[in-house]
Amino acid sequence: MAPKARIIRPTVRAHPHIFEINTWPWLERLSAVAGRHVTLGAVPDREWDRLRALGFDAIYLMGIWRRSTIGRQIARSEPSLFAGYDRAMPGWTPEEIAGSPYSISEYAPDPHLGTWRDLDAARRAVNSRGMQVILDFVANHTGFDHPWIATHPHRYVTGTLEQFRAAPREFRAVDGTDDEGVLYIACGRDPHFPPWTDVAQLNYFEQNTREAMIAELAAVAEHCDGVRCDMAMLVLDDVFARTWGALVGRSDPPGEFWSEVRGELPDLTLIAEAYWDLERRLQQLGFSFTYDKRFYDALAARDVPSIRARLRSDPAVQERCVRFLENHDERRSYDVFGAARIEPAAAIFATAPGARMYYDGQLEGRTRYSPVQLATWEDESQQPQLAAMYERLLHSANHAVFHEGEWNVLDVHDAGDPSHEHLVAMWWHSANESRLVVANFGDGESQGFVLLPHVLPSGDAPLLFDDQLRQGKYRRDRAEIERQGLYVRLPAGRAHLFRVS
Repeated sequence: MAPKARIIRPTVRAHPHIFEINTWPWLERLSAVAGRHVTLGAVPDREWDRLRALGFDAIYLMGIWRRSTIGRQIARSEPSLFAGYDRAMPGWTPEEIAGSPYSISEYAPDPHLGTWRDLDAARRAVNSRGMQVILDFVANHTGFDHPWIATHPHRYVTGTLEQFRAAPREFRAVDGTDDEGVLYIACGRDPHFPPWTDVAQLNYFEQNTREAMIAELAAVAEHCDGVRCDMAMLVLDDVFARTWGALVGRSDPPGEFWSEVRGELPDLTLIAEAYWDLERRLQQLGFSFTYDKRFYDALAARDVPSIRARLRSDPAVQERCVRFLENHDERRSYDVFGAARIEPAAAIFATAPGARMYYDGQLEGRTRYSPVQLATWEDESQQPQLAAMYERLLHSANHAVFHEGEWNVLDVHDAGDPSHEHLVAMWWHSANESRLVVANFGDGESQGFVLLPHVLPSGDAPLLFDDQLRQGKYRRDRAEIERQGLYVRLPAGRAHLFRVS
């Protein structure tokens, strides 16, 4: 038999644009429009064309794997989840709860979404447009009906009957072999929060577990170009030792799992969902990109000193951060910022160094956060002004200067009052192009002198500042700018994105 042809992975730009899709409700919406059930293999070409036209480099299809039946039962019966469903979709029914996409019973496409053939067809469609496909990889845990529960229980963290009786919500009793009897498998967890009762904790101090998970990931990698690794920091040696060392009976780390992954899969794009200031460390272990939650928090809080500090951190780390205004774990950005505050946050996010990740519904202004267990989303009216703003912003941010150029965070000086403290300014420059981004995070009008770097376009003529976000062209004297900086005055909740020539 001839060897199976491998699809060459498309390369992506520096500072790529990623579009996250919550796959199940997205396909439900496409099905409603088509009047028939649409699977991954039958997505209309116009959908992929639309995303490519917006300039995205990668499509993250979140939640395609087979969901745990036990996890679905828990999602439909856990009262603590109902309030979130009520807010997202009043009048929901149990049939509209698909279960958590992070409680996985098998790394195979969920039958409701399609087959391997459908996934491969979607990948070909995306790749043919020069974009990568990103899928989920959940390293820390599986669903409780994953085949390993029965065939390889030693791959999981287990406890004793006494430990189960002392903390029954931290374990689940499962049938072992005749020799083993009942096993008490630990529920997965973040050590700072209660356990996730719908998932079983894998034992990363067991070498066979590591080998099996790398084999799973290698199989997934045959059908995608990259993976977004859920809660990647939980399987770091020291984190795992602190969380589970007492239960697994050892605290001596066997060596970092993610280094093994990178060694086995050198060309796979690896994206880490990461917290606790572990971005640099995970990048050093081989991750292509790591989440930057602190940058999001600073934008949401309109904390200008923190925004500047994140943008002034190590450039080599920033280039491999993932910046976002929303994703499937965060509230909708239009709800967080509102119409009056979204523009400065979007302008800084969309032009910050690193990968820029957008979420399905963000461009249209959805405001309802939808828990990942829901199979459908409530209809919402779109926000045409927001969509137009994002169209202009994406068009500008797709210019090569924001992907191949160098960037600086600029100082902003007093122009007669302290309002300059609310302004954030960035400069992007390449051999032939310069861009200036200025955003006002204050509650009122802000003014200041922005100190431009010594890489201004050559010549003695006045400089032209052409705003790409809204109509407006400004000519300014070069000597004056070099002497005191560029004077900028912005209303509250507004931003400039200047092409400088």
